[in-house]
Amino acid sequence: MKKAFTLIELLIVVAILGFLLAFIGPAIINQFGKAKQDITCTQMGGISQTLDMFKLDNGVYPSTDEGLEALISNPDADKYPNYASFPYFQKGKMPKDSWKRKFEYISTGSSFDIISLGADGKEGGDGESADIYLSKCQ
Repeated sequence: MKKAFTLIELLIVVAILGFLLAFIGPAIINQFGKAKQDITCTQMGGISQTLDMFKLDNGVYPSTDEGLEALISNPDADKYPNYASFPYFQKGKMPKDSWKRKFEYISTGSSFDIISLGADGKEGGDGESADIYLSKCQ
């Protein structure tokens, strides 16, 4: 005689798995969102270090208008005569946030902030859609 699971036993197992997913699933999904935010903060930290190298070479941070693109090519040879002989990022590509969007950059001259618009790509928002600022990353 073959031993096998009955239909009732299989249904009970499926129901238990369904209940577990209903309670654990949202927590797991939230952790994915938190991980993306953490990765974005880490990427911003790398860009910040690169901006510091730019400032060491040139005496100032790029202006807001010049943006992070100033780390890929010299925006003004007269203004930045000590610009590195190579792009500050390998292969001349700017990193993107966890949602594959460009970072925003704001410079005050003596300091700067880097911003990701989060999952929704729009200003503001809550949770995973909240804007991420380098100055607020821990």
